[in-house]
Amino acid sequence: MRIGQLARETGVSVRLLRYYEEQGLLAAERTPGGQRVYADDAPATVRRIRTLLDAGLPTRVIREVLDCVCGSDAEVEPCLSPMLREQLQGIEERIARLEGSRRSLARLLTPLA
Repeated sequence: MRIGQLARETGVSVRLLRYYEEQGLLAAERTPGGQRVYADDAPATVRRIRTLLDAGLPTRVIREVLDCVCGSDAEVEPCLSPMLREQLQGIEERIARLEGSRRSLARLLTPLA
């Protein structure tokens, strides 16, 4: 399947598909003319990438776990649980910092009594 067809089928832009390839998340063969040709399972791979990105995982982590996704787009092998828990903890820590920033900013905006 060519890149335009993959983009239409997945709703992901051609530019983003190229980025996924640059990041080592998606593989393509090249025709003699240099055009990208993707395997039949590429749409499922793109959906998995989108699911993992939506979960807040950076592409460097997705590259490590993508081959361990099994079944549906969101199921991963149990051996990945520690890595995913670590990612979740990082997200929770960032949320806590943002909530602290929000409280501080709200205090600054509270009129002095």
